[in-house]
Amino acid sequence: MARRDISGAVDFAYLEGFAADDSTVIDEVLALFREQAALWSPMLSKSHPGWSDAVHTVKGAARGVGAFALGDVCEGAEAGTHSLDAVRNALDLALMDIAAYAHERALRSLKG
Repeated sequence: MARRDISGAVDFAYLEGFAADDSTVIDEVLALFREQAALWSPMLSKSHPGWSDAVHTVKGAARGVGAFALGDVCEGAEAGTHSLDAVRNALDLALMDIAAYAHERALRSLKG
């Protein structure tokens, strides 16, 4: 793993354990999270009428993949103790870690 590129925003050991180290499941779950993040991001604004639903959805999805800090920030946003900027920043950090993790997995699969 390219640990220098991973901040710790996602607990990949949790995800690997939850998925029983099934590479296909891990790849599919992370791809789905990234796709959904592209849909959620524009909603993370107070001007969007569905922002609270988006934050709640991100919270659950984040905890499902092991992005516990993101889940906690979302919980804080729901409670009014964290801003949507904080949610967007935490989501970006989780996505960067996921990209680094996925890249390393792809390189490892090429090496055999």
